[in-house]
Amino acid sequence: MPGLTIGDTLPDLVVETTHGKIKLHDYVDNAFTIIFSHPGDFTPVCTTELGMMAAYADKFAERGVKLLGLSADDVESHNEWIKDIEACNKGSKVTYPIAADPDRRIIKQLNMVDPDEKDSSGQQLPSRGLHIVGPDKKIKLSFLYPASTGRNMDEVVRVLDSLQRASKHKIATPANWKPGDKVVISPSVSSDEAKQMFPQGYDAVELPSNKDYLRFTNVD
Repeated sequence: MPGLTIGDTLPDLVVETTHGKIKLHDYVDNAFTIIFSHPGDFTPVCTTELGMMAAYADKFAERGVKLLGLSADDVESHNEWIKDIEACNKGSKVTYPIAADPDRRIIKQLNMVDPDEKDSSGQQLPSRGLHIVGPDKKIKLSFLYPASTGRNMDEVVRVLDSLQRASKHKIATPANWKPGDKVVISPSVSSDEAKQMFPQGYDAVELPSNKDYLRFTNVD
């Protein structure tokens, strides 16, 4: 399914992982799930990234979020590499599964193929991609980084917090939002509806247009 992006349903693939065979929809079940790919095992940036995923595992678990790594290397390679990941990250254990994709079948269906990077045999490598999948099995957010740039895990946690709040309330999060900041009420919510949905109240910003679409409130 080339071009998999926000709003698309995650393909229900069966993948071999360090935790055994996994069917993606069964694995996601009713939870938010992060599926993240990396260009290759035993590479510097990827080692730091997977180590940081391990270090943040408790933060993800607190939010009920599952993790699934992926690269084109095989399971045996993953298992050996995990020793390096844990050693380089102050002992944080890699408790999440890492999927193997030696024939590059999965990365193509998940739209995680790097457009430029290739291995020594000329085969395309996985991108440094990340999909956040919702409980409905649909892609809610995607990040794509070049091989030279590692992901920021604080940003991954921040957008998860945003997505999970928006899944419970008719709100969106403004620029530079972080947990504890006010959110904005969806423009589809009328003023009368807003009073019922947000009994804690809200602040409407006075604008030159005299339209009251910019309304801030607090939600958990």
